[in-house]
Amino acid sequence: MATWFTADLHLGHGNIIDYCDRPFADVDAMNRALIDGWNEAVAEDDSAWVLGDFALGKIAETLRIAGELNGHKVLLAGNHDRCWAGNGRRSEGWTERYLDAGFAEVVHGSAKVAINDRTVLVCHFPYRGDSHDHDRFIEHRPTDKGSWLLHGHVHERWAQRGRMINVGVDATGFRPISDTEVAALIDAGPENRPTACQRVPGQVA
Repeated sequence: MATWFTADLHLGHGNIIDYCDRPFADVDAMNRALIDGWNEAVAEDDSAWVLGDFALGKIAETLRIAGELNGHKVLLAGNHDRCWAGNGRRSEGWTERYLDAGFAEVVHGSAKVAINDRTVLVCHFPYRGDSHDHDRFIEHRPTDKGSWLLHGHVHERWAQRGRMINVGVDATGFRPISDTEVAALIDAGPENRPTACQRVPGQVA
């Protein structure tokens, strides 16, 4: 059984295609590619962490896509997820809807995950950096105490920056990344790696 990581799918969000220069003709093509990329990688008995921003658009339609995806699915909520605790009272009742849609667990803040003989930190937000030109949601970010961090939120800004590994779909070829791939990146040491299609990003909230 493998463990997989992804983030920032933005299912149903048509504007993300232009914001992040995604190579899809429309939102239906994007959704289909993300579903296919997931299910080609993740087996039914695998675990998969979504590090935030799973579905937007018409949420009643896009959230249920979770039920089409393989594996034991854990959502670590991001700022675009309706269940995100940072939304305050507006998040009330949404965790149950994400669970009903197909997630086995919903986690908030950050968590620790074992990968081989090491423990890594996972969070929607990186220690530093943003999809905008200034850092937002400072109070929701993890504290950098030297741990490797898997995150999303920055879209195509970078694939890796030091010990921060962006597992968002814009950095991973629109498919989840496996624990084996993460371990290889960590073994290679801290690096700065751009995404395959890096440019000045649009304003992604």
